Amino acid sequence: MTTISSSIFNVLADEIVSGVLKPGAKLEEIPLATRFKVSRTPIREVLRDLASKGLVQLVPRKGVLVAKIGLEELSDMLEAECELEALCAQIAAHRMSLLEKKKLERVHELTAIAVNKGDDASYLELNHEFHNLISAGTHNKLIAETVGNLRGRLSGFRQAQSKTEKRLQTSHAEHQSIVEAILNSDASLAFQKMRAHNARLSSKVIEQLSKPNRGA
Repeated sequence: MTTISSSIFNVLADEIVSGVLKPGAKLEEIPLATRFKVSRTPIREVLRDLASKGLVQLVPRKGVLVAKIGLEELSDMLEAECELEALCAQIAAHRMSLLEKKKLERVHELTAIAVNKGDDASYLELNHEFHNLISAGTHNKLIAETVGNLRGRLSGFRQAQSKTEKRLQTSHAEHQSIVEAILNSDASLAFQKMRAHNARLSSKVIEQLSKPNRGA
C-alpha cells in the first residue's frame, strides 16, 4: 500500500478493533474519501485490504460492512502465531548464516531511525521485513509459509494499536533482545524473547476486542 493508504488503513483498523465502528456499520467510498480528503482510489485499496484481513465483509447488495470478529477463532490464531514464530526464532538462531544475521541486524538498525522519527509507515514496513527474515532464517519453507499466512491474516489487528503509548519504542526494544539472542546463536533465549514479544501484542489485541463498550 502507499503511505496514504497505509495511514487510512491504520485509522480504520483502529476504529474497528476499538469498537468506534460497530459490527454491521457500512463503509462507503465517497464519505470516506471526503473524510480523509483523498480520491476514491486509495479508499478502494484500503477497503480491499481490510476485507483480506477479516476486518470488513463485502456483502452483495449491501456493500462493505464492518465484520463481527470472533474472539475464539482470533485467540486461536494469535496463540498459534505466537508459538510458531517463537519456534522460528529458535531455529533461525542455529541456521541463519552470518550474512543473514547481518541483514537482520541492519534492518533492526533502520527501524531505530524510523522510531526516532516517529515514522509509523516506515516502521511497519521494516517490521514486516524483520519478521520475514527470521522466518526465512529457519530454512524451512513450510514453517515460513505457515507463519507468513498467519501474520498476514493478523496484521490488521496488530496494526490497530496506534494509540498505545510508546508502541514503537517498546516493540523496538523487544526486537533488540531477539536480535541479540539470534546473533549469539542462543536458540533458547531467542524463543523466549520472541514468544514474550508476540504474547504482549496478542494480549493488547484481545484486550481491545474484549472491552464491554464495543457493542454489537
